[in-house]
Amino acid sequence: MAKAKTGSFYLTETVTIPAASADGTVVQGSIDLGAYVNVPTGQAIAVESVDFVVQGGSTNSPDVANFLQSNGSLGFQLTDLNPGTSLVRADNQSLISSGGLGIDKTNNISTHTQDLYPDNFGPAALSEAFMVVNDQMYLCAGNFGALTAAGIALSITARVRARVVKLSSEDWMAIAIQSTASDN
Repeated sequence: MAKAKTGSFYLTETVTIPAASADGTVVQGSIDLGAYVNVPTGQAIAVESVDFVVQGGSTNSPDVANFLQSNGSLGFQLTDLNPGTSLVRADNQSLISSGGLGIDKTNNISTHTQDLYPDNFGPAALSEAFMVVNDQMYLCAGNFGALTAAGIALSITARVRARVVKLSSEDWMAIAIQSTASDN
């Protein structure tokens, strides 16, 4: 069972999809957890929630009508293993949280979804947070079905609420094994 060593705090990372990026462009950024994760003491990060924010252009506008050149979507994921510039499947054990923004320019409609909240699939004792024992988290975001708008770079930010926890050696080892044995 995890014991909290700190109260909740926030970590953020922003990636930028360049203006006029081709369909299928995926970019990656990382959050360094080296100051929080400590193997010998069983210290880990408990991710309590993740919010994704999409903004466009130099004004950081939330106007989704200007994000893509035609109908399409944006996808974003936070993982604790490095997927490179790829999005992972929902059954991948390293997936912490994911979401999407569907953009229907033709009908002036957008839909923002949060697909997976932290550790919905975890064991009962740890089910309220996703335990990270790796020293990095990775944010990937991309555009799909359409080019990004010309002249407007898109910023996708992951805002992560977390806390430092101490795990028993058994729980730490189980999470480390699960993390490194993740399906691709």
